[in-house]
Amino acid sequence: MSDKPHQNLAVIGHVDHGKSTLVGRLLYETGAVEQHVIDQYKKEAEELGKGGFEFAYVMDNLKEERERGVTIDIAHQDFHTDNHYFTIVDCPGHRDFVKNMITGASQADSAILVVAVDDGIAPQTQEHVFLARTLGINELIVAINKMDKEGYSEDKFNEVKEKVTTLLGSVGYKDNLFIPISAFEGDNIKEASSNTPWYDGPHVLDAVNNLPVPKDATDAPLRLPIQDVYTISGIGTVPVGRVETGTMKPGMKVVFQPSGAAGELKSIEMHHTEVPEAKAGDNVGFNVRGVGKDDVRRGDVLGPADKPPKVAKRFKAQIIVMQHPSVITVGYTPVFHAHTSQVACTFEQIQDTQGKDLDFIKAGDAAVVWVRPQKPVVIEVASEIPELGAFAIRDMGQTIAAGKVLELEEA
Repeated sequence: MSDKPHQNLAVIGHVDHGKSTLVGRLLYETGAVEQHVIDQYKKEAEELGKGGFEFAYVMDNLKEERERGVTIDIAHQDFHTDNHYFTIVDCPGHRDFVKNMITGASQADSAILVVAVDDGIAPQTQEHVFLARTLGINELIVAINKMDKEGYSEDKFNEVKEKVTTLLGSVGYKDNLFIPISAFEGDNIKEASSNTPWYDGPHVLDAVNNLPVPKDATDAPLRLPIQDVYTISGIGTVPVGRVETGTMKPGMKVVFQPSGAAGELKSIEMHHTEVPEAKAGDNVGFNVRGVGKDDVRRGDVLGPADKPPKVAKRFKAQIIVMQHPSVITVGYTPVFHAHTSQVACTFEQIQDTQGKDLDFIKAGDAAVVWVRPQKPVVIEVASEIPELGAFAIRDMGQTIAAGKVLELEEA
């Protein structure tokens, strides 16, 4: 771990706009991935007839590596700048974006929106911007990519910038920083590019280095959503997950909700090593005295016995509908994904943001709703514990809405 403040940085935007190449380039330029690794990928890419994909391969190879092992260590996505230590959340497709971002694998503090200059605003650009806003990402840097394809044209840059500014303004983002880049050629990533003499703003690493430090989540009570539960010989039951808020130490009295299993925290492991404590942002495995494999499951949330996670009987939320083939009415029961849990919830009341009752809502609408989970679920009020206050709503294999919890009635 680093003593610099930690941030999760999401890289968002439409598929094929160069997100993975930018991520690979950032990891390479900060020394997180060495030159010989890039050379190896370059060779592989050329052999496959995909010359120029070497930076994108960095993330793909890590992804495969992650899928193969059950390791809970995501350190190889980290990079450092002078002021911060970042974990990159690469959001390849829409589905992964939602899974990564909302189901607790990572709560991003800030994001880089990648928009290809030769393509402009595409459907996912819009969805990702909506999602980022609803999920409380306040700092958004816009990287206008593939400038090399348009001869580094200032006019083309300004044309795309204007359209993106309108899109961002429509959801309440303003004064965003726009940087003309070529992730492939390396323009304006680590130093100012001579190809864009008309641009005098910061380069990408400069911009992320100057992001504000997020509020320290270790001050909040401990919350750890369970991702998986393993049985490991010699230790016993080992739940794993990411500490979203607070600090955990052996000897603490803890409880899992909504299962209700409780006990004393015996040991904590990070990167296969026992540690004396873990705090917000750490991925851990741990063992609780008196809690067995059948007592805990994915979607449960660990917290201190004296400040247990809240189980919602019903809750009020602000949502934004991104897509839906028809309209959403009272009685509709899609699946809500919050941190690592998935639970069907029924809409009981739908209002506009001024509090007037509505008969229905459709794609593009923002609303305030009361919903009732079909089975017990832990969720928190976003203003109190934002890390557990956001959710996505999925139905028919797609994300139809995203939202955050405004208030809740406990079960």
